[in-house]
Amino acid sequence: MATLSTRPAPPLSGRAPADHGRARRRSSLLRWNWLGGGFGWLWLVVVMLPIYWIVITSLKTQENYFVTNPLKPPADPTFDSYRLVVESDFARYFLNSVLVTAGAIVPAVAISFMAAYAIVRGADNRLLKGMNAMFLMGLAIPLQAVIIPVYLIIIRLHMYDTLAAIILPSIAFAIPLSVLVLATFIRDVPKELFESMRMDGATEWGTMWRLAFPLTRPALVTVTIYNALGIWNGFLLPLVLTQSPEQRTIPLALWDFQGQFGVNVPAIAASVTLTTLPIVIMYAIGRRQLLSGLTAGFGK
Repeated sequence: MATLSTRPAPPLSGRAPADHGRARRRSSLLRWNWLGGGFGWLWLVVVMLPIYWIVITSLKTQENYFVTNPLKPPADPTFDSYRLVVESDFARYFLNSVLVTAGAIVPAVAISFMAAYAIVRGADNRLLKGMNAMFLMGLAIPLQAVIIPVYLIIIRLHMYDTLAAIILPSIAFAIPLSVLVLATFIRDVPKELFESMRMDGATEWGTMWRLAFPLTRPALVTVTIYNALGIWNGFLLPLVLTQSPEQRTIPLALWDFQGQFGVNVPAIAASVTLTTLPIVIMYAIGRRQLLSGLTAGFGK
């Protein structure tokens, strides 16, 4: 006849150290969470303070700016600085910046995507390996180090003082980082999907645009916004490669509000505010894809 086991149950005191350890870890994590949150709010204040200063300064007059507290909102806000900026051919400078940014971003992202796809899919090809190494070397070359050769090339091509003189170097310097980001993202696409497309009779060209392109949309948005921000705020290329006022971009237009004996700070603040709006709108539209592209591969 079978007998039931009468093994004594473990004492309750045996579970106390484990529960106490979990409680300590939870308390430690909660303490670090509050500490991280505090630093996050502090960083938010540090970031928002210059934005706040620019906005309230743009609503002041040039006379009131030098006699009032820089961080105090104006008692009588005025839009005279914005009116001065708009009347100083701001629309032309804004259009030039849009043409330069769009003219550089569209071909740079398209070329980078096709190059990244070829590098990933042809990983065993020596020629493509050499191209990948060349793109990586491009990351180590700063614009300031090659501005003189770029200037001489533009002169030889008879493109000086044109928007194309800014667009072509901008494309060249946007491609290396874009290829690196897009290639990393394309490597994360499961190889089974490419094999399925091949079994369905799709060509490499069709696979690239019908499979890889939709799946790499977060990375495409990431490189687009990142490069657009750099080109939009670019100062060195327009300064060296253009001369006439008709070819100026917005960063160069800020010099119009700097005179021989003073600087119109409220007008510069108003110009910066108007200049920042397109980038803020672009970020608001593509922020989800931007964060997804920046964090790609960190979950593995």
